Amino acid sequence: MTINAASKPTRIAVLVGSLRPDSLNRKVAERLRDDAPDGVVLDVIDGLGEIPFYEESLDAADTPAAAIALREAVAPADAVLAVTPEYNGTMPAVLNNAIDWLSRPYGQGAIAGKPFGVIGTTPTPYGGKWAHEDAQRSARIAGANVVDGAVASQSVIDVDPLTDRAVNERFHDVLNALVGFAPAAV
Repeated sequence: MTINAASKPTRIAVLVGSLRPDSLNRKVAERLRDDAPDGVVLDVIDGLGEIPFYEESLDAADTPAAAIALREAVAPADAVLAVTPEYNGTMPAVLNNAIDWLSRPYGQGAIAGKPFGVIGTTPTPYGGKWAHEDAQRSARIAGANVVDGAVASQSVIDVDPLTDRAVNERFHDVLNALVGFAPAAV
């Protein structure tokens, strides 16, 4: 997607479900960020591991700085993309926790109304399918607009998602679906 010079870029907040600095999913997120189409900016959000597990009384009394930083990083985004592996047949707790914090205050959270998609890789035959389904369900309940077709799972048993052209095209298709769904930036 190319936008005119008078428009603001479409901003996509990227939540990585793996905390490992050299994780394949982080590398996929960074590759997408570096190869983003003209007029699209991907912000890979760091610090998810610093956020305590969501607990309503903690949020009401003194919201932790890391949770405030997460909300402030996602609030101005036009869309949200989760890039995540699968842990024990579901999404990693760090991703679920981020969605929990972004869902509050209920109905007005930083994720509310934003187009949401999910991609990722895992060394299982299913490629993260269940984690991606769970992430979509959680984001939908949190108020995000889960975009039909904005999901791509990839097993890394036989391919390298960083170099495989077909895999990269599928990941970019998800990115394009989010951009196409995001409100026009002006």
